[in-house]
Amino acid sequence: MRGVFLSGTLLNVTTVVLGTTLGLVAAARISPRLQESLTTGLGLFTLVIAMSMGLQVFIDPAARPEDSLAVLGGLLLGVTIGEWWRLHDRLESVGGWFQRRLARGDQPSRIAEAFVTTSIVFCVGPLTILGSLDNGLRGDITLLATKSILDGVASVAFAAALGAGVYLSGLTVLVVQGSIAGGAFLLRDVFDPATVLVVTAVGGVALLGVALRLLDLKSVRVVNFLPGLVVAPVLVRVFEAVRSAFG
Repeated sequence: MRGVFLSGTLLNVTTVVLGTTLGLVAAARISPRLQESLTTGLGLFTLVIAMSMGLQVFIDPAARPEDSLAVLGGLLLGVTIGEWWRLHDRLESVGGWFQRRLARGDQPSRIAEAFVTTSIVFCVGPLTILGSLDNGLRGDITLLATKSILDGVASVAFAAALGAGVYLSGLTVLVVQGSIAGGAFLLRDVFDPATVLVVTAVGGVALLGVALRLLDLKSVRVVNFLPGLVVAPVLVRVFEAVRSAFG
Protein backbone atom coordinates (compact mmCIF):
# COMPACT_ATOMS: atom_id res chain seq x y z
CA MET A 1 0.00 0.00 0.00
CA ARG A 2 2.90 2.37 0.67
CA GLY A 3 3.96 2.12 -2.95
CA VAL A 4 0.46 3.18 -4.05
CA PHE A 5 0.53 6.11 -1.62
CA LEU A 6 3.88 7.32 -2.92
CA SER A 7 3.55 6.55 -6.63
CA GLY A 8 2.58 10.09 -7.65
CA THR A 9 5.16 11.65 -5.37
CA LEU A 10 7.95 9.46 -6.73
CA LEU A 11 6.91 10.40 -10.27
CA ASN A 12 7.08 14.08 -9.28
CA VAL A 13 10.55 13.69 -7.79
CA THR A 14 11.72 11.92 -10.95
CA THR A 15 10.53 14.71 -13.25
CA VAL A 16 12.19 17.34 -11.06
CA VAL A 17 15.50 15.45 -11.19
CA LEU A 18 15.29 14.93 -14.96
CA GLY A 19 14.25 18.54 -15.56
CA THR A 20 17.07 19.83 -13.39
CA THR A 21 19.59 17.70 -15.28
CA LEU A 22 18.37 19.05 -18.60
CA GLY A 23 18.49 22.59 -17.24
CA LEU A 24 22.08 22.22 -16.06
CA VAL A 25 23.13 20.84 -19.45
CA ALA A 26 21.41 23.76 -21.17
CA ALA A 27 22.91 26.29 -18.73
CA ALA A 28 26.40 25.69 -20.14
CA ARG A 29 25.13 27.06 -23.43
CA ILE A 30 23.15 29.96 -21.99
CA SER A 31 24.64 33.41 -21.43
CA PRO A 32 24.36 35.13 -18.01
CA ARG A 33 22.04 37.70 -19.61
CA LEU A 34 19.67 34.97 -20.80
CA GLN A 35 19.83 33.27 -17.39
CA GLU A 36 18.77 36.56 -15.80
CA SER A 37 15.90 36.85 -18.27
CA LEU A 38 14.85 33.26 -17.49
CA THR A 39 14.71 34.10 -13.79
CA THR A 40 12.61 37.17 -14.56
CA GLY A 41 10.29 35.09 -16.72
CA LEU A 42 9.88 32.56 -13.91
CA GLY A 43 9.17 35.39 -11.51
CA LEU A 44 6.46 36.85 -13.74
CA PHE A 45 4.88 33.43 -14.29
CA THR A 46 4.95 32.73 -10.55
CA LEU A 47 3.36 36.13 -9.96
CA VAL A 48 0.44 35.29 -12.26
CA ILE A 49 -0.09 31.87 -10.65
CA ALA A 50 0.10 33.40 -7.16
CA MET A 51 -2.50 36.04 -7.97
CA SER A 52 -4.88 33.49 -9.49
CA MET A 53 -4.60 31.35 -6.35
CA GLY A 54 -4.85 34.20 -3.87
CA LEU A 55 -7.93 35.71 -5.51
CA GLN A 56 -9.91 32.46 -5.38
CA VAL A 57 -11.26 33.34 -1.95
CA PHE A 58 -12.84 36.49 -3.43
CA ILE A 59 -14.11 35.22 -6.80
CA ASP A 60 -15.15 31.64 -6.06
CA PRO A 61 -19.00 31.50 -5.99
CA ALA A 62 -18.87 29.13 -3.03
CA ALA A 63 -16.68 31.49 -0.95
CA ARG A 64 -18.20 32.98 2.20
CA PRO A 65 -17.30 36.34 3.79
CA GLU A 66 -15.60 34.64 6.71
CA ASP A 67 -13.31 32.69 4.37
CA SER A 68 -11.35 35.83 3.48
CA LEU A 69 -11.07 36.62 7.19
CA ALA A 70 -9.74 33.11 7.78
CA VAL A 71 -7.10 33.70 5.09
CA LEU A 72 -6.06 37.05 6.60
CA GLY A 73 -6.02 35.66 10.13
CA GLY A 74 -4.16 32.56 8.98
CA LEU A 75 -1.51 34.67 7.27
CA LEU A 76 -0.98 36.99 10.24
CA LEU A 77 -0.98 34.27 12.89
CA GLY A 78 0.97 31.93 10.63
CA VAL A 79 3.75 34.41 9.91
CA THR A 80 3.95 35.20 13.62
CA ILE A 81 4.53 31.50 14.31
CA GLY A 82 6.96 31.26 11.41
CA GLU A 83 9.00 34.22 12.64
CA TRP A 84 8.96 32.85 16.18
CA TRP A 85 10.23 29.47 14.98
CA ARG A 86 12.52 31.15 12.40
CA LEU A 87 11.40 28.68 9.76
CA HIS A 88 12.86 30.57 6.81
CA ASP A 89 16.25 30.86 8.49
CA ARG A 90 16.22 27.15 9.32
CA LEU A 91 15.38 26.12 5.75
CA GLU A 92 18.02 28.47 4.36
CA SER A 93 20.53 27.00 6.80
CA VAL A 94 19.79 23.56 5.34
CA GLY A 95 20.45 24.95 1.87
CA GLY A 96 23.56 26.69 3.19
CA TRP A 97 24.82 23.40 4.65
CA PHE A 98 24.57 21.80 1.21
CA GLN A 99 26.06 24.90 -0.37
CA ARG A 100 29.17 24.84 1.82
CA ARG A 101 29.78 21.19 1.01
CA LEU A 102 28.99 21.32 -2.68
CA ALA A 103 30.52 24.67 -3.66
CA ARG A 104 33.76 24.40 -5.59
CA GLY A 105 36.63 26.65 -4.55
CA ASP A 106 35.79 30.31 -4.79
CA GLN A 107 33.02 29.80 -7.33
CA PRO A 108 29.88 31.66 -6.23
CA SER A 109 26.99 29.32 -5.49
CA ARG A 110 23.23 29.81 -5.48
CA ILE A 111 22.42 26.41 -4.00
CA ALA A 112 20.60 27.75 -0.94
CA GLU A 113 18.54 30.20 -3.01
CA ALA A 114 17.66 27.52 -5.55
CA PHE A 115 16.72 25.04 -2.82
CA VAL A 116 14.44 27.44 -0.90
CA THR A 117 12.83 28.96 -3.99
CA THR A 118 12.03 25.74 -5.81
CA SER A 119 10.96 23.90 -2.64
CA ILE A 120 8.26 26.51 -2.11
CA VAL A 121 7.22 26.69 -5.76
CA PHE A 122 6.92 22.91 -6.05
CA CYS A 123 5.22 22.33 -2.68
CA VAL A 124 2.77 25.24 -2.27
CA GLY A 125 -0.39 24.98 -4.30
CA PRO A 126 -3.68 23.15 -4.68
CA LEU A 127 -2.23 20.38 -6.84
CA THR A 128 0.22 19.50 -4.06
CA ILE A 129 -2.58 19.02 -1.54
CA LEU A 130 -5.34 17.70 -3.77
CA GLY A 131 -3.02 15.47 -5.78
CA SER A 132 -1.38 13.98 -2.69
CA LEU A 133 -4.76 13.37 -1.05
CA ASP A 134 -6.14 11.75 -4.21
CA ASN A 135 -3.05 9.57 -4.48
CA GLY A 136 -3.22 8.62 -0.80
CA LEU A 137 -6.95 7.95 -0.60
CA ARG A 138 -7.63 6.29 -3.95
CA GLY A 139 -4.23 5.53 -5.46
CA ASP A 140 -5.07 7.92 -8.32
CA ILE A 141 -1.99 9.78 -9.61
CA THR A 142 -3.76 11.85 -12.30
CA LEU A 143 -3.39 15.20 -10.50
CA LEU A 144 0.17 14.53 -9.38
CA ALA A 145 1.07 13.36 -12.89
CA THR A 146 -0.12 16.73 -14.20
CA LYS A 147 1.84 18.52 -11.49
CA SER A 148 4.89 16.38 -12.30
CA ILE A 149 4.89 17.59 -15.90
CA LEU A 150 4.56 21.22 -14.82
CA ASP A 151 7.31 20.89 -12.20
CA GLY A 152 9.57 19.07 -14.64
CA VAL A 153 9.29 21.88 -17.19
CA ALA A 154 9.76 24.53 -14.50
CA SER A 155 12.82 22.74 -13.08
CA VAL A 156 14.54 23.01 -16.47
CA ALA A 157 14.25 26.80 -16.35
CA PHE A 158 15.05 27.02 -12.63
CA ALA A 159 18.16 24.87 -13.00
CA ALA A 160 19.37 26.88 -15.98
CA ALA A 161 18.91 30.09 -13.99
CA LEU A 162 19.76 29.04 -10.40
CA GLY A 163 21.93 25.94 -10.70
CA ALA A 164 22.18 22.50 -9.12
CA GLY A 165 20.41 23.47 -5.89
CA VAL A 166 17.14 22.67 -7.68
CA TYR A 167 18.00 18.97 -7.19
CA LEU A 168 17.52 19.40 -3.44
CA SER A 169 13.90 20.45 -3.89
CA GLY A 170 13.21 16.85 -4.87
CA LEU A 171 13.81 15.95 -1.21
CA THR A 172 11.27 18.56 -0.13
CA VAL A 173 8.72 17.23 -2.63
CA LEU A 174 9.30 13.71 -1.33
CA VAL A 175 8.83 14.71 2.32
CA VAL A 176 5.89 17.11 1.89
CA GLN A 177 3.82 15.21 -0.66
CA GLY A 178 4.74 11.85 0.82
CA SER A 179 3.59 12.99 4.26
CA ILE A 180 0.28 14.31 2.95
CA ALA A 181 -0.38 11.17 0.92
CA GLY A 182 0.62 8.90 3.80
CA GLY A 183 -1.73 10.69 6.20
CA ALA A 184 -4.55 11.14 3.69
CA PHE A 185 -6.83 8.58 5.32
CA LEU A 186 -6.67 10.34 8.67
CA LEU A 187 -7.24 13.73 7.03
CA ARG A 188 -10.13 12.69 4.80
CA ASP A 189 -12.72 14.64 6.84
CA VAL A 190 -10.61 17.81 7.06
CA PHE A 191 -10.16 18.79 3.43
CA ASP A 192 -13.66 19.94 2.50
CA PRO A 193 -14.17 22.64 -0.20
CA ALA A 194 -13.89 25.51 2.30
CA THR A 195 -10.58 24.18 3.61
CA VAL A 196 -9.14 23.73 0.12
CA LEU A 197 -10.26 27.27 -0.78
CA VAL A 198 -8.49 29.00 2.12
CA VAL A 199 -5.39 26.81 1.79
CA THR A 200 -5.21 27.74 -1.90
CA ALA A 201 -5.48 31.45 -1.07
CA VAL A 202 -2.80 31.31 1.63
CA GLY A 203 -0.57 29.33 -0.72
CA GLY A 204 -1.10 32.01 -3.36
CA VAL A 205 0.13 34.72 -1.00
CA ALA A 206 3.20 32.64 -0.16
CA LEU A 207 3.91 32.16 -3.87
CA LEU A 208 3.57 35.92 -4.34
CA GLY A 209 6.48 36.28 -1.94
CA VAL A 210 8.47 33.85 -4.09
CA ALA A 211 7.69 35.96 -7.16
CA LEU A 212 8.91 39.12 -5.45
CA ARG A 213 12.18 37.36 -4.59
CA LEU A 214 12.66 36.07 -8.13
CA LEU A 215 12.05 39.58 -9.50
CA ASP A 216 14.48 41.10 -6.97
CA LEU A 217 11.76 43.40 -5.67
CA LYS A 218 11.78 42.33 -2.02
CA SER A 219 13.53 39.60 -0.07
CA VAL A 220 10.42 38.11 1.55
CA ARG A 221 10.99 35.43 4.22
CA VAL A 222 8.45 33.24 2.46
CA VAL A 223 8.80 30.08 4.53
CA ASN A 224 7.63 31.95 7.63
CA PHE A 225 4.20 32.36 6.00
CA LEU A 226 3.67 28.61 5.52
CA PRO A 227 2.17 27.93 9.00
CA GLY A 228 -0.79 29.88 7.66
CA LEU A 229 -1.62 26.81 5.56
CA VAL A 230 -2.52 25.09 8.85
CA VAL A 231 -3.86 28.07 10.80
CA ALA A 232 -6.36 29.24 8.13
CA PRO A 233 -8.34 25.94 8.04
CA VAL A 234 -8.47 25.99 11.84
CA LEU A 235 -9.97 29.48 11.72
CA VAL A 236 -12.55 28.25 9.20
CA ARG A 237 -13.68 25.69 11.75
CA VAL A 238 -13.76 28.32 14.50
CA PHE A 239 -15.90 30.66 12.39
CA GLU A 240 -18.24 27.80 11.50
CA ALA A 241 -18.64 26.93 15.18
CA VAL A 242 -19.35 30.56 16.09
CA ARG A 243 -21.89 30.87 13.29
CA SER A 244 -23.62 27.66 14.41
CA ALA A 245 -23.69 28.83 18.01
CA PHE A 246 -25.12 32.28 17.31
CA GLY A 247 -26.81 31.73 13.96
